[in-house]
Amino acid sequence: MKHVVITGVSSGIGFATTAELLRHGYHVFGSVRKTADAERLQEEFGAAFMPLLFDVTDSQAIGTAVEQVQNAVGESGLHALVNNAGIVIPGPLLLTPLEDFRAQFEVNVFGLLDVTQQFLPLLGTRKNLPHPAGRVINISSVSGKIAYPFMGAYAATKHALEALSDSLRRELMLYGVDVIVIEPGTTRTPIKGKYQEQIKRYEQTDYGAIFTGLEEQLAEREQTGLPVEKVVDAICKALESEHPKTRYTVPRKWLTSWLVPRWLPDRWLDRLIANRLGLGR
Repeated sequence: MKHVVITGVSSGIGFATTAELLRHGYHVFGSVRKTADAERLQEEFGAAFMPLLFDVTDSQAIGTAVEQVQNAVGESGLHALVNNAGIVIPGPLLLTPLEDFRAQFEVNVFGLLDVTQQFLPLLGTRKNLPHPAGRVINISSVSGKIAYPFMGAYAATKHALEALSDSLRRELMLYGVDVIVIEPGTTRTPIKGKYQEQIKRYEQTDYGAIFTGLEEQLAEREQTGLPVEKVVDAICKALESEHPKTRYTVPRKWLTSWLVPRWLPDRWLDRLIANRLGLGR
C-alpha cells in the first residue's frame, strides 16, 4: 500500500484528491486545522484515512504530525507529499495591509517549505533508504505564471512557489526525490461570495466601482470554472506516472486563460485587462 500526505483536505482540491486516492487503494494522511473536520473526514473516509491536525504555519504541530506518520508507515516510507493548503486574500497592492501580504507568504510559501522539510526524510532524503524515493507535488496555480490585478499577493506567492519547486527538484536529484508542480486555473467553487467579503474594505476607495463591476465576471467564472476532477486527474498523473512531467498545467480555458496571456506582449495584455476591468485612465 502506498502512503500519501496531503495538506488542506477539508474541502476543495484536497478533499477530492483524498477521495480519489482512497478509491485507488492508497492510504492517505490528510491535514486539517479543526478537530471537527478531522472527525467528519475520519467518519466519511474510513480506516484508510488518517487525519493530521495542524496548521502549516505551526512548525511544532507539523513535527508532531511527522511523528504520527512515521509511527504509522514504519520502514515503508511515503510515496508522496501533496502540498495543497493555501490561502488567497485579494485586494489592490496599493492598499493591501502588509499583514495580509505576509499572511499569504506564511501559508503559501514558508509554511509549505516547513512541511516539506520536515516530511522529506520520510520521502527519502537519507542514506540506506529501505523504500523507493518519493515525490513532492506542489499545488501552484496559473497565477504562478500570469499575475492579474487584485491578485498580486497571491500571484507573488505562486511565482515564488514555482522558483522554489525548480530549485528543490534539482537539489533533490541527489536522493532521487522528484518535485512536480500542478498549475490549475479557477476551479468550480463558490468564489464570488468569498471575494466580495474580502474586498468590502475597498468599497470607498478609487477601486470601488471596479470591484462592483467584477460581480458579473465572477459569476461567469463560477459557471465556467474547472471541474475539480480535472485537477485531481493531473495530481494522479503526477503520482502514478513512471516518468512524470515537471509541471501539469490545467487552465480554465487553454486559449484565453493560458496561451494568449503568455504569448502577448506585456503592454498588449495590460490594455486588454484594463479595457475589461475599466482600469484605463
